[in-house]
Amino acid sequence: MKKLVNFFKDENGQGMVEYGLIIGLIAIVVIAGLVILGPKIKEMFVNIGNNLDASGTVS
Repeated sequence: MKKLVNFFKDENGQGMVEYGLIIGLIAIVVIAGLVILGPKIKEMFVNIGNNLDASGTVS
């Protein structure tokens, strides 16, 4: 019985699991942000590119 109680009190390895969960949650937030903001960022760069092409034509 004492071995069973000691087994459940053992906390080795819990830190790595917690770090893994935190990294997983951060990855989900980053991916969601890219999915939501991706089209807006693309549109912004396209507009910048178009403005550069229109104002800086090389002949």
